[in-house]
Amino acid sequence: MQPRTIARVSLTALLGTPVTDAQGHLRGRLKDIAVATGPDAGKVAGLVLKTRTGLFIVPSQDVMETPAGTLELRSSGALVPLKDEGNYLYLQQDLVDRQIIDLHGRKVVRVNDVDLEWMGKGAAHLLRVAEVEVGLRGAFRRVFKGMLPRAMLESISRKLGAHGIPWQFVDVIEVDPARRVKLRIAYERLAEIHPSELADILEDLAPAEREAVFTSLDEEVAAEALEEVEPKLQKALLEKLDEEKIADIVEEMDPGAAADLLAELSEEQSDAILEEMEPEERQEVEELLEFDEYSAAGCMTTDFIYLAAGSTVAQAVQALRSFDGDPESVYEIYLLDEKRVLRGSIPLARLVMAQPETHLRVLAEPRVLSCPADMNQNDLAEVFDKYNLHALPVVDVQGRMVGVVQADQVISFLREKL
Repeated sequence: MQPRTIARVSLTALLGTPVTDAQGHLRGRLKDIAVATGPDAGKVAGLVLKTRTGLFIVPSQDVMETPAGTLELRSSGALVPLKDEGNYLYLQQDLVDRQIIDLHGRKVVRVNDVDLEWMGKGAAHLLRVAEVEVGLRGAFRRVFKGMLPRAMLESISRKLGAHGIPWQFVDVIEVDPARRVKLRIAYERLAEIHPSELADILEDLAPAEREAVFTSLDEEVAAEALEEVEPKLQKALLEKLDEEKIADIVEEMDPGAAADLLAELSEEQSDAILEEMEPEERQEVEELLEFDEYSAAGCMTTDFIYLAAGSTVAQAVQALRSFDGDPESVYEIYLLDEKRVLRGSIPLARLVMAQPETHLRVLAEPRVLSCPADMNQNDLAEVFDKYNLHALPVVDVQGRMVGVVQADQVISFLREKL
């Protein structure tokens, strides 16, 4: 009998199922299911059978289900012994009871069961993973399997609320270094997640899984996530990395956030990381480390865009395009004189509306708000609240602009006080 078209079955129901040949002779029982990774992720590569003489693997296209609920081999050839195939993911061994990342819901969950689908006649792979079950239904199946008849178990479980995650939204967390390399799980999908959501995911993971995920990220994504987590977790994420790798990540961070991070580390480790950084980035961070962390200068960033008053709108646009910092943090362009004294600011909206040849001095707000570098954070918060600011320039005692405080830094400070 050919498999039914798109018939769904759970891993729990399949495990332990007798596997017979075409003559009805028992060849073994289903022990596990091997799933392909990489481009063929989700396709069942083979079924693992437990026999009296050991474990064997059978290609999925050589197995079909029978009306009696058993599995039948299409051929009567010799079984192939199971080898340690690093390019397989074993559903029972590697997935059930493990933590995974739900890329659709942006959270960490634990797998209780896996739902598979029998495909129609002529399909290249007759069995594929449909979704993972992370709710009560999967837990119920596993707890009561063997205690209730299969039909009754499936009938009751169907009445429970399903909480499944489609396979394409699943990223498996593998903590064994060798297996992680062999599995080639597509961690690059994590780069598509907003840094704050990725930070939440890292906070929810156990230490080993957290390390596996964090070390898989490239420097830019790791830096963005690191800026969003608490100092204690920052240190935990970095403790297994060498100074050169940490320096590569810190260089991608906002200078103010990088200075805050290094201030939390030991002086010896901080100095070692700074030594590995590029000279320009190192100088920016070292300057910020000199300031009181509870002052305006202590929470500012040195990434901002400034030009001379005689510059044009076209030059300002080019400066925006070549800006190395976070473009979403730019609300204004600042005008500085030859001594870096703040002379004005231009909101981006006004810049966009102007002609390319217009001089910036014509567009500038001459009376621009600023704050001294030593202003404490309580007073700083009052200024942001009073004037409803997105950003505030920071100046030294000579009136020279040294940085910008962003609203999110003030919000973080206020949240810590609650």
